[in-house]
This record gives sequence, structure tokens and C-alpha cells, in this order.
Amino acid sequence: MAKTLIDVAEVRQRAESGQRTVLLDVRWALGDPNGREHYLESHIPGAVYVSLATELAGAGLPQEGRHPLPSIADFQASARRWGINDADLVVGYDDSGNLAAARLWWLLRHAGFESVRLLDGGLAAWRAAGLPTEAGEIRNPPGTVSLEFGRMPVVSLEQVAGWSEHGVLLDARAGERYRGETEPVDPRAGHIPGARSWPTAENLDAAQKFRPAAELAADFAALGAVPGAEVAAYCGSGVTAAHQVAALEIAGIRAALFPGSWSAWSQHPELPVATG
Repeated sequence: MAKTLIDVAEVRQRAESGQRTVLLDVRWALGDPNGREHYLESHIPGAVYVSLATELAGAGLPQEGRHPLPSIADFQASARRWGINDADLVVGYDDSGNLAAARLWWLLRHAGFESVRLLDGGLAAWRAAGLPTEAGEIRNPPGTVSLEFGRMPVVSLEQVAGWSEHGVLLDARAGERYRGETEPVDPRAGHIPGARSWPTAENLDAAQKFRPAAELAADFAALGAVPGAEVAAYCGSGVTAAHQVAALEIAGIRAALFPGSWSAWSQHPELPVATG
């Protein structure tokens, strides 16, 4: 499997040695629409801001979920606007343990771009290392990268409905949303029948870095997710589920993403909902 993470020391070393790295800041969190403002106030030097809502998602019907995948034409245009060339190394980060930046990582991998990493620990790790930040907006010269979707496994609404009959379906949302105790944004509360709960917060340690591969592998194995198993992940709208896919990859497990996630499933009243 491709390398998933990069640490602060390696990013700094690349910068000092003049190796080309495209840094992308994906500041976004559910309930916080001010990612761009946070970026303008302070970001890793040279980082370009990426809008999750407009560049990492497309427009669609409610039945497709809150953050449907963008078209390949739109995504390639965005990637070129960020300054990516085919031979570059891309490093994505955010300020929430890569819960948002993982969507960028997954989309680039899905589009055939292998040289993309998540900055382990994100902006918090950069600051903890005592490294400088800068304010304002960065614009790179346009890139020339060529992209084509189809490289990462994806499951549809129809496929995910029976997934637990032959595989493992992981729900990456907070436990209370999985159990149906609360639902802050989508039409119905609960989870897809047969899905098993593994909140993405469990992928991270106290410093917001991914936990060691062996620990993740042991936890996923307890849920039935082991190398060679058919594993799929979903969340609220296909964003943090990409973080789940990344954690599974670190653990040596290839997993599919259900992009529509709960925001698509819950829009279909004919589909069953489980609680508890």
C-alpha cells in the first residue's frame, strides 16, 4: 500500500533541501464555516487553502448526500489551481487531526495521484514543534496535473444496503449519532442496519496523530475488519469516512468508501434504519 502519512520533521527537511512540496490547508469542521478565515489568520508557510465545500465536493440532489464527490473535470481544475504537477509531493493538513484533510487525500488517491500524504498531527503538530506560521493567502502558479477517478474502491447506496451480509461496514460518526440518540443535521437518526460503530476520534491519540498501526489493526480486527476482508466505511457525508479509510490503510486493510454516507441513506424513507 502507498505511504499515507508524513511527519513535521520530513516536511521541514524537504523545505530546507529545496524539494518541491505542495502544502494544502483543508481547515473545515462540521458547525464551523470559518475555515478560510482561520487559514488567513495563520497557516503553515506556503500552504494554499482548499475549500472542502466547493472544491472537495460537488453539487447534487439531497438523495446523493451533503457532500457528493466533485466531477473529475472540476477536481482536476481545482488541483491545477492549487499548483499540483504530476511529479509533486502533496501534503494535506487541517487543525482537527486530519478529519477534513483526509477527504483531500482520498480524492487525490482516487484520481490516481499516489504522492499525497497527510501531515500527521496537522497544524497542531507543526505548532508543537515550534515552527513558524504565516498569515494571508498563498497562490501557487497553476499546475499541470492530469487526473482520472477510479483508483480507490467506492460503494453505492445499493451495494451498501447488503454489505454486512458478506463484509464489514464501519460507521465513523460519533457513537451517539450511530445509536440514534441525536442527529444534528440529517433527516433521520440511527445507522445503516448491520453497520458497526468505530468513531474516527478513536483513530487518533491525544496529540491528534494517528495511533500506531499495530494498535489500529488490533481494534479493527475486533470489529471483523482484517486484511482480505471486504470492508467499507461511511460517516455523515463522506468526509470523515475518508479518515477511516486512511486509518484502515495504515493498519494494512484496504477499504471502500460510501461517499453519500448517512446524509444520503437517511434521505430515502424506504430504507431501514437501526438504532442502539
